[in-house]
This record gives sequence, structure tokens and C-alpha cells, in this order.
Amino acid sequence: MKMKTNSGNFQPCPEYNGSAVCVDVTPLKTVQTQYGPKEKFRFVFEIGETKDDGSPWCVWSAPFTPSYHENAALRPFLKKWMGRELNADETKTFDTEDLLGRAAHITVIHEHSNGEVYANIALIQPDKSAQPLKPSGKHVRMKDRSAVPTANGAGQAAPAGHHGGYRRTQPAADTSGDLGATKIHVGKCKGLEVRDLSPEQVGALIANWLPTAKANVKPTADDKRLIAALDSWQAAQAGAGPEEDDVAY
Repeated sequence: MKMKTNSGNFQPCPEYNGSAVCVDVTPLKTVQTQYGPKEKFRFVFEIGETKDDGSPWCVWSAPFTPSYHENAALRPFLKKWMGRELNADETKTFDTEDLLGRAAHITVIHEHSNGEVYANIALIQPDKSAQPLKPSGKHVRMKDRSAVPTANGAGQAAPAGHHGGYRRTQPAADTSGDLGATKIHVGKCKGLEVRDLSPEQVGALIANWLPTAKANVKPTADDKRLIAALDSWQAAQAGAGPEEDDVAY
């Protein structure tokens, strides 16, 4: 999702690493891609931190086409979230609505571009905590935001910018951020980007720095970005592959 820093109406979900829960699967929306118009949707997650008014922060995923094709971005995203591939029987009956209320462990990072801030889900994994996060009940699903109740109980069209108590952030461009561009802020490779390193150098960071960084209860923003980038690199090496959604199928 994309927030304008020059407007007081929107605030980005803070950078975060921890438990989350899926509270919405947005309706399909037609968008233009290099392969022509496609219908896409997003997942919405509540995280384990709240705003000043007590409502949970929410973060929107990148947009996905509703396809489990091997080259579609949805497939590796679900694999990372569930910790496995869907089996043949599951793919026949799978419905994204079934993911509502499902917990996850996510890493949210901020990307800055042209004076704007992007809050992106850099990493998603199965939630293995003893007490998974539950939906707060305060989030109003996008499909239910066409009308808001009036004092007498009758419905009326929602005013511009009103989303059932949540200010909907402006949708981001179709990107989940380039983690390869993450800058190294520790060790001999400080100042370089992850994509500039050799596999041996990345492996050394994973072996020597990553465990200590993950054990830190108060990681810095730079730590969070590098953790996400290294985890993503490991997943790619394990065969997760690139997340490419605009495929001609």
C-alpha cells in the first residue's frame, strides 16, 4: 500500500516484525498490466500493534491475480504463508475466503520513493506462536463499505474517504519492494547492496549475523530490512523462485 507523506489523512503501517492475522480479502478490481487488463485482489492483515485510538494497524499485501499458476505471485506467497504447497485436492476447492482469520508471522518494511512511503510485506511465514493473533473485529471489509449505518439504522452511501472507521490507504504500485537493493549496514560489506554480494558473502551474513539479529528483541529499522532481504534470499535459494504476477496465461 502507498501513503502520501504530504497528507495528514494517511499514516503508513509502522515497520513491524511479528504476529498478524488476515482480516480481509478485497473484491477483485480490474487493473491494466503489460499483458492487458487483469482482475486483482489484496489480502489485508491486522498486526499486533495499535493506533492511539486503540484500533489495530493494518497492512495491505501486493495485488494478486486469483491464480495458482506456477508463475503467479499468489503461489509463492501462499507457500510462504502456509509453509507448504497446496496439494492437488486442496487446489480444486481452495477459496481465498478460507484464509480469513488465519494467522501469519510477517515483516513490514518501509520503502521511500519520490517523497512517498510504501509499507510493504517483505516476508510472510507461518505463525508458530503459542497464542496466534485473533481479529479485533474492528476492521470493516472492503465489500461491506458501500454503505454506513445512519442514526435511524438506515443505510446511506459512504462519504468519500470513509471506510467503516478505517482510512483506506491509497493502493501501491504492483510491487513488493526490491529486497535485493537493501543496503548492508554491518561488517566488511557495509554500504553495498545485497544484490552486489557474492553467494559466499551473503551466506556469511546469514551464518554469522542473521541469528544474532533475529534474537535481538529491539531490532533497528536497518536490521529489519536486512533480515527480510536475507530471508528472501534464502527462500529463493531453496527454490521459491521470483514472484511474478503478470504472466501471459
